[in-house]
Amino acid sequence: MNNLSDIFITGPSFNQSGVCGPILRSLPEWFGIEASTLEYINCTDTQPTFVAHVNKQVAGFLTLKKHNTKSWEIYVMGVYPKYHRQGIGAKLIKSAEDFLRAGSCKYLQVKTLGPSHKDINYAKTRKFYLSQDYIPLEEFTELWDPASPCLLLVKKL
Repeated sequence: MNNLSDIFITGPSFNQSGVCGPILRSLPEWFGIEASTLEYINCTDTQPTFVAHVNKQVAGFLTLKKHNTKSWEIYVMGVYPKYHRQGIGAKLIKSAEDFLRAGSCKYLQVKTLGPSHKDINYAKTRKFYLSQDYIPLEEFTELWDPASPCLLLVKKL
């Protein structure tokens, strides 16, 4: 396990698809729909992206999407499986939140698969965001499609 001081975050920057694509491809349990995965990869080129490094190796990333001056979204985040549960996701979120607080952002949101879908991997995702003080606001059964209920979580910055 790495010490949090071993984790170095760069960004926000753009044109990160070459770095972020392989991470998403290593996470088929979460990113198994090809069209969505391609959209996320392309987004890392055009939206502010933070990249986590451990011992000079890329470990994960987080990409933001601006909705308006007061509200942004964690649009996509991924961490290589070998780095899971080592504080990298938390450090990525902290970097993104600090960046947004320095601007005029008041709220950060994230969408994930809702609890009415019994996917064990997304249960871990929800638990992670709850541990980062995100609050479940509402589960939408029609936002994506009925088989993929969307849980919207928010945090006041």
